[in-house]
Amino acid sequence: MQIDYKMGLKNIKQNKWFKWLGNKYMLILVLFIIWMFFFDANNWFFHKELSDDIDALEENAEFYQAEIKQDKAFIEKMKDSTEMEKFAREKYYLKRENEDIYIIEHEDSIKNE
Repeated sequence: MQIDYKMGLKNIKQNKWFKWLGNKYMLILVLFIIWMFFFDANNWFFHKELSDDIDALEENAEFYQAEIKQDKAFIEKMKDSTEMEKFAREKYYLKRENEDIYIIEHEDSIKNE
């Protein structure tokens, strides 16, 4: 039994991968990489989470830039007094003096409760 065990261990030591990983510098390098990838405070998972957060914030920035562009176009449109009056009449039902406004609702547009 003792001979078989030693022969098996000797065969393992002769393998290419064992010689490569058995080198103390390679072993230290592999342990360092594993430590940095999984156990360090700035590990890969933490960086992945931060990267996802950055992507989400960049998408939000693009959305808000588009909203700013729309609002600037709306403000530019509201500089015209006729457009402002039209908006005020349609949105807020404002009226001029001595003017009556009648709001006509169609039967199919009234919500039934």
